Amino acid sequence: MMNNQMTKCRDAVSGSFACHAVAERRRVIRASFGIRNSSFVICRTVLLMVIAQMSCSALAQAQTPNMTGTWKLEITFANEQHHSLRFEAQGDGKGSLQLTDPAAKVWSGAKPSEAKWSRGEGNSVTFSGPVEFLLGNVGRDPGTLTCKGKFESADLISGEVEFSPSVGDRPSKHGTFKAVRSGT
Repeated sequence: MMNNQMTKCRDAVSGSFACHAVAERRRVIRASFGIRNSSFVICRTVLLMVIAQMSCSALAQAQTPNMTGTWKLEITFANEQHHSLRFEAQGDGKGSLQLTDPAAKVWSGAKPSEAKWSRGEGNSVTFSGPVEFLLGNVGRDPGTLTCKGKFESADLISGEVEFSPSVGDRPSKHGTFKAVRSGT
């Protein structure tokens, strides 16, 4: 073979080898790009799912429980004196309070009194109104009952209570309360 033919043959072989090497390199790059592209798509999808879940969670936390309805209210003052009431929360911050102690039923039953309620920051709520607690067998202790609490759940409110007597120069009574949503 002549020198010129050998050069052409060598060029053809090395060119063929080079073509195969370049083709193989391109195939590897395409496969790598496909894997990277798939990884990017998967990561982007997972990221969007996490953002959506966080948004839904934030919306659920932002929704405040509904105050309207009937609540069974249990009060315990600092002197361990207990009282039961029913709070009927209506729309527009209106409602009624009614003493439901067993003794109140014996004494011609306590009449509901006009009350009001308002929402505070977060899950806090305040409701208040006039009540008359019984004193012994014949006396009544009229005053204003104010409950300031927070929703523990959609059906439970707990917090602090204050009773300010409206007759005489007596100090207010302080204690705690729990209000449980009632079906009736």
